[in-house]
Order: sequence, then structure tokens, then C-alpha cells
Amino acid sequence: MTFSILEGLTKSLAMTVLSEIGDYTFCVAAILAMRNPRSPVFAGCLASSVLMTILSVLVGWAAPSLISRKWAHHTTTLLFFIFGLWSLWEGFTEDGDEDELEEVEEKLAAQNANLRGNGGKAKGSSKADDDSKKQRKPFLTHFFSPIFLKAFSLTFFGEWGDKSQLATISLAADENPTGVVLGGIIGQALCCIVAVIGGKSLASRISEKVVATVTGILFLVFGAQSFISTV
Repeated sequence: MTFSILEGLTKSLAMTVLSEIGDYTFCVAAILAMRNPRSPVFAGCLASSVLMTILSVLVGWAAPSLISRKWAHHTTTLLFFIFGLWSLWEGFTEDGDEDELEEVEEKLAAQNANLRGNGGKAKGSSKADDDSKKQRKPFLTHFFSPIFLKAFSLTFFGEWGDKSQLATISLAADENPTGVVLGGIIGQALCCIVAVIGGKSLASRISEKVVATVTGILFLVFGAQSFISTV
């Protein structure tokens, strides 16, 4: 393994773990694993995270082809400083440590209530209507379990446009893409394992302020290292 791959892997791994622990998608995996079988929850969350990581790295890898390498490097440096200050601001202004967990629980409870309401209306329908609904069953449910699809979709759309995704794009534009992909996948796998096994207990105990502060410092270190390095 070359030094550039190792450097990209280390940065991506550290950034992913710190960004995802206690995050929205971490809480989604933790709560779903408490109410459903763990295997499809883990598979859905991990598959979504891996896909998101690969897409983000591809975007970052293609960036130097669209703009000059010099401008891509300077833009990445600037983004690291922005993400660092953003995370520090969140760490110093965060009011509660369980806001993310409570928000996810409320959203999942609302979804379950809607499903129960639709199920109650369906009880009064005829057998022909039930057979018609089965025929209109979503195509993907013939190949994947509903729990897998729920975990996958909640994780994917929860990560889309998130700070961790933008940071991965920036990192891939300035580091070895292979290392960034490997580090991101390893970090996502570790976070998914922790979330599925005992994530809710951990999420209710860790301090979001501490995580945000450490993440901010890490981004600032990445920014400083990128600033003093050559293109």
C-alpha cells in the first residue's frame, strides 16, 4: 500500500467515524435495529453508506478534471476550514445531547402511525382489493425485505447533502481516491456495527458537543495540512 493511499485511508476513516457517530443516520440504524431483525438493518444501512461513499468519491475524483488541479486544491483547503468552523460552531451552540435521537424517534413513530392508519383502512376492503394491492407491490420488495429497503432509503436520503458527504467529496479531490473509498467504507462499517449492536444506548450517552468539537478540530487540521502542502 502506497503512502498516498494510506494517507487518504487514514483521513477518510477518522473523518467518517467522527462525523457519523451520533449522527442522524447512526440514530436511524440504532432505532431500527431495536425494533427489527439486525441483519437486514445492518445490510441496508451499510449498502446505502457504501454507495454514498463511492458516489461522493467519484464526484471528488472528477473535480480536478473539470477545473484545474490548483483551484481544486485551494477549494478543498477552503472547504476544510469552513467545515471545521461549522462543526466548532455546532459544538459550542448545541443545546441538548439527545436532540438528534429524539428527532429520529419522532419521525419513525410518525411513519409507523401512518402505516397503521393505512392498514386500518385496508381491513374494510374486499379480498379482490387485497389481491390487487399485492399485485401492485413495489418491484424491489420482490428481491429485498421491506426492512432492508427502509434502512437503505432512510440512510441514503439522510446522508444526501450532509456535511460528511461534502467533506468526502472534498477529501477525494485532494487525496488518493482509492484510500478515501477504503477509509470511508471501513469507517461506515464500524459505525453501522456499533449502531446496530448498541447504538441507542451509546447515542444517548455521548456528548454531541464533544463530537462536534473534535470533528471541527480534525477538519481544521486537514485544512492546515492541505494549506501548507503542495498541489
